[in-house]
Amino acid sequence: MAGMTTGHRLGPLDDIPVGEGRAYAVGDLMIAVFRLRGGGVRAVSAVCPHAGGPLADGLVDRRLVVCPLHQHTFDLSTGCSTTGQPPLTVYPVRVDADDQLVLEM
Repeated sequence: MAGMTTGHRLGPLDDIPVGEGRAYAVGDLMIAVFRLRGGGVRAVSAVCPHAGGPLADGLVDRRLVVCPLHQHTFDLSTGCSTTGQPPLTVYPVRVDADDQLVLEM
């Protein structure tokens, strides 16, 4: 049906250490999922728009990720760059009752 979202189970939340990210392939997309130190998870496009850096390997805090290649910074809630780069796509992600990461697409 049109307008219905499909949940993609990515795997156990415990696959991502607190304060780190992991990249997941979902169809043709690469998506970086971060487990935040303050609790919660965020998902954004996994490739930095500046030079293709692997954002899942970047430094992350409670709201920002820093690309490991050239230190461009992105807000994990909005995808907006704080260093003048094009924005990332933000994806809705949640943890289900079985502690599995679920990406809503």
